[in-house]
Amino acid sequence: MPGENLTRLEAQQRAEILNVHRYQVHLDVSEDSKYFSSDTTIEFDAKAGSSTFIDAITHQVSLIELNGEVLDNALSDGVRISLPNLQTSNRLRIKAVGIYSNTGEGLHKFVDPVDGEVYLYTQFEVPDSRRMFPVFEQPDLKAVFEFSVTAPKGWKVISNSPTPEPSTVSDTLARWDFAPTPRISSYITALIAGPYSQWNDSLVSLSGKVIPLGVFCRSSLAEFMDPDYIFEKTKQGFAYFEKAFDFPYPFEKYDQLWVPDFNAGAMENAGAVTFTESYLFRSAVTDATKERRVVTILHELAHMWFGDLVTMRWWNDLWLNESFAEYASTLATADATEWDQAWTTFASLEKNWAYRQDQLPSTHPIVAQINDLEDVQVNFDGITYAKGASVLKQLVAWVGQEPFLRGVASYFKKHQWQNTELKDLLVELERESGRDLSSWSKLWLETAGVNTLKPIIETDSSGLVTSFKVEQTAIAEHPTIRPHRMGIGYFNLAEGKLVREHAVEVDIDGPLTEIAVLNGTKRPDFVLLNDQDLAYAKVRLDEPSRLVALGNLSSIEDSLARTLVWTAAWDATRDGEAPARDFIDLVLNHIGPETESTTILTLLRQLVTTGNLYVAQHTRSESLEKIASGLISLAETAPAGSDSQLQFVKFVPQFARTKAHQDWMRSLLNGSKTLAGFTVDQDVRWELVSGLTINGVFGESEIAEELERDNTANGQKFAAAARAAIPTPENKRATWDLLVGTEQYSNTLVNSASLAFGRVNDLSLLGQYLDEYHQTALDIWTRFSYKIAEYLLINLYPVQLASAELAAATKALIETEEVSSRPALRRILVENLAGVERALVAQRADR
Repeated sequence: MPGENLTRLEAQQRAEILNVHRYQVHLDVSEDSKYFSSDTTIEFDAKAGSSTFIDAITHQVSLIELNGEVLDNALSDGVRISLPNLQTSNRLRIKAVGIYSNTGEGLHKFVDPVDGEVYLYTQFEVPDSRRMFPVFEQPDLKAVFEFSVTAPKGWKVISNSPTPEPSTVSDTLARWDFAPTPRISSYITALIAGPYSQWNDSLVSLSGKVIPLGVFCRSSLAEFMDPDYIFEKTKQGFAYFEKAFDFPYPFEKYDQLWVPDFNAGAMENAGAVTFTESYLFRSAVTDATKERRVVTILHELAHMWFGDLVTMRWWNDLWLNESFAEYASTLATADATEWDQAWTTFASLEKNWAYRQDQLPSTHPIVAQINDLEDVQVNFDGITYAKGASVLKQLVAWVGQEPFLRGVASYFKKHQWQNTELKDLLVELERESGRDLSSWSKLWLETAGVNTLKPIIETDSSGLVTSFKVEQTAIAEHPTIRPHRMGIGYFNLAEGKLVREHAVEVDIDGPLTEIAVLNGTKRPDFVLLNDQDLAYAKVRLDEPSRLVALGNLSSIEDSLARTLVWTAAWDATRDGEAPARDFIDLVLNHIGPETESTTILTLLRQLVTTGNLYVAQHTRSESLEKIASGLISLAETAPAGSDSQLQFVKFVPQFARTKAHQDWMRSLLNGSKTLAGFTVDQDVRWELVSGLTINGVFGESEIAEELERDNTANGQKFAAAARAAIPTPENKRATWDLLVGTEQYSNTLVNSASLAFGRVNDLSLLGQYLDEYHQTALDIWTRFSYKIAEYLLINLYPVQLASAELAAATKALIETEEVSSRPALRRILVENLAGVERALVAQRADR
């Protein structure tokens, strides 16, 4: 992996030398189970007499021909090809053999266990188009790409340009010759090929063009595709973005493809967006997942403008792509689809992610310092996506939505098909809003950390406010005090409901801000800072409001206000300011009536962390039993067939540990127990099988029986997890050796099995892996691809053993020269350690 790195300095130097015009890439994916061939011709200008290199991760190079001269193949080291003595105009031809991936990086190959069919797709962001063809792999060397592909007849072959009619090569093979793309970056080029099922539609763009729409998935999953709904959301997104951005869709067609073994949620390949198959629903899914799919569809569509049409010059402005797409997709989801509570979802999911990431030692400014490709790999994080989007929301509240969108529209018009930096966007926003954004940019984009806001309220004997102040604090490591635009809500109890009766929107700045407009008002039962969630900041409740919230949280009518109170309670628990067991009680007492699916999902995930890490060790077993029993009770009393019923059932196996819990899961699985309106479908079956396996009730024979019932890619993923969870020392050893000592598993199976490895009721099963993890971490990093190493190093870390001993071992590893010289590896370990240290603080508070 270190040999595959590219530094920012190298990229800058190469960009000063080169102007790349065109790639003509022929791929043959017809012949071998392990390898494919490429024949690539690149036309580019250069400074005469200069030398550089082209990126090409290959198995073999058979031809390097530069300006008609055949060069020595030894100029290739398998990662780069040196290019000496360039002319003003150059023509480079390289013939090479590449290796299919099973890690979701580069050109990934998947064999469907259902029917044996082969499926290919690419995933190139950040640096992996070089795994398919030789390329100057950096976003600012845009070019025109012209692909041709030889593949089996009967396959669907999709790329960035519209799919042409294939020409016959032989009785079994055909060739697809795609038209040239517009001038784009290499990381958004794409190839998807195989016997995919396809559905078609079209729309008329703002430009007057007819834009063909395509939806694709594996044929064995075709029955689960809902193309009409996908097309409907896509058309709503097109109409919204074309109007908001005042710029027509910039490509010739728009295909959306659901592909196997995908590492991310989706990828914004120009005109050929790929999605994880988790967004194909073969079993009942929560409304949270359904809504997230819509947000993801619109996120990737927003990228067609922000990222694909206009692209960052280097990866330090990656946030411009991701934060904007995250903000714009939530805006469009709330305004243009039936998911009109999308900002509540954003507050529950995205902002919690951002706050968590921003409190890690590895936090960084939104505009991150990206020195090389390893830096950017680990910056697909809660800062780049969620904090950036939260800060954009705050900016929009400050400058106004219409000026903001006018500035964005001007940015697209001025910089179409080019590369930009942050300053280019700020110029347009300043022009349209009349605001000087230099100070805002410095405080919000160039510093790290999250502020905490707390109300300080004084009243007279009649309950009238005599002083209302907002205190703003920051931690010593990130001491910046920032300006905030935010709401303050007054809520009172009325007929069993906590109802907003008064609200103001104010500017907060400095350590202490007087809110004079509230002087003389009647102090309400409950005060909420950041009402409407405009600001990016942690919020604390004053003591009278906290007590009212504890008893009445579920009676808050406004879903966004309710989510903000949930978040405040969680922040206090994570920060060790409130006992973990209080949070468990709060959730079990108030989650039942919660209406927002994503809020429920977020709370259940927080219960997993609280029960396993934050509760004091001497009460942990008791607390986990309490959560499991509480969720069983909630599942049995939830409305029949409801979203909450489904979520409660699926989370019981995360906590189950008593004979009563085991009997409940087993009876639900075998059908001797039923819940009104609830279907135990295949995915629920697997959750119950895993829970029973962790409890030692089920073993290999039951897992094999369930896999025979569901021998699909999804079934294999669940089976790998269940096997990894078998609670015996022998099985933990075999699983560890399989994951760390071999490369048998694909990326999906590695992730599933390594996540399940640490799911134990008996922590002694993990004891020996405390030392072994630290002894093998460096070897994992150097032997595996980035994504596989990341899965293993995060998922196998024995955080469940949170202790001073674990913290000391991780600190010692971080301080070694081998780790400190590898920033991306160091960051993963630093974040692992931070989880342990936070758990120890929370455990002390819970005593």
